[in-house]
Amino acid sequence: MSNLTRRLLLTPSVISLLLWMIVPLGMTLYFSFMRYNLLYPERFGFTGLLNYEFFLTDPAIWPSVLNTLLLVGSVVIITCILGITFAVLLQSPFRGRGIARVMLISPFFIMPTVNALIWENLFLNPVYGFFAFISTSLGLPVIEWLSELPLFSIIMMVTWQWTPFALLIFMTSLQSIDKEQIEAAEIDGASEWNKFIYLTIPHLLRPIAIVIMIQTIFHLSLFAEIFVTTSGGPGYQSTNVAFLIFAQALMQFDAGIASAGGVFAIILANVVAIFLIRQVGKSLML
Repeated sequence: MSNLTRRLLLTPSVISLLLWMIVPLGMTLYFSFMRYNLLYPERFGFTGLLNYEFFLTDPAIWPSVLNTLLLVGSVVIITCILGITFAVLLQSPFRGRGIARVMLISPFFIMPTVNALIWENLFLNPVYGFFAFISTSLGLPVIEWLSELPLFSIIMMVTWQWTPFALLIFMTSLQSIDKEQIEAAEIDGASEWNKFIYLTIPHLLRPIAIVIMIQTIFHLSLFAEIFVTTSGGPGYQSTNVAFLIFAQALMQFDAGIASAGGVFAIILANVVAIFLIRQVGKSLML
């Protein structure tokens, strides 16, 4: 097959992908410079950078950026630590290991909305939730998680769902670890901790970098858990950039300011992605 034929066969897919990406981006850029409130469509018109000024001077913007970075960073760090821990523990054969693997991986297949409802009603409810039962049994005060610690509650929900993803990647990677190195280390009298630090962790550097990059890209647009449980509150304590854009678009009906927020989110995501890609590239060169 000639190069021309291969290119012709790929052309429809490439054009479809470009249209799928460029058309929404172009419309977002267009509306970000327009006065476009869905309640007052007759006021539609060019407004320059005014939408960006309104969005960037919104009292919620910088708390939402900080919450987004805290949320992403916390979830990525915790899931990597838990994923490595469980992957190492599951390496050793024991009775019921298959069942343990299935139970640890299963949260990843739950939809985000269902995940949020499970945590809101079964774990965090201050009246009949599991945490309230534990606190009452120990004679401790009951914590109203979603009102007192809203961002931490979201972090717990997302961590519970995404730890299995890290576990799958790390478990698969550990299958390819050099057994001869492990045996040589054991012959030399290396402890389990030394084998973990000097053999397991270096072997997992590339998977860790990939997990961090993929999870960061997904969590920058986290929305369902916040929408279902806290609605960004109390105040702005659990509002992230994605929810702030939603609030502008579908709660205040201002598509122009929401589009400006979308452009801001794209820039933020690209800055983070470029940084992560460089870090992943460095780890892959190791």
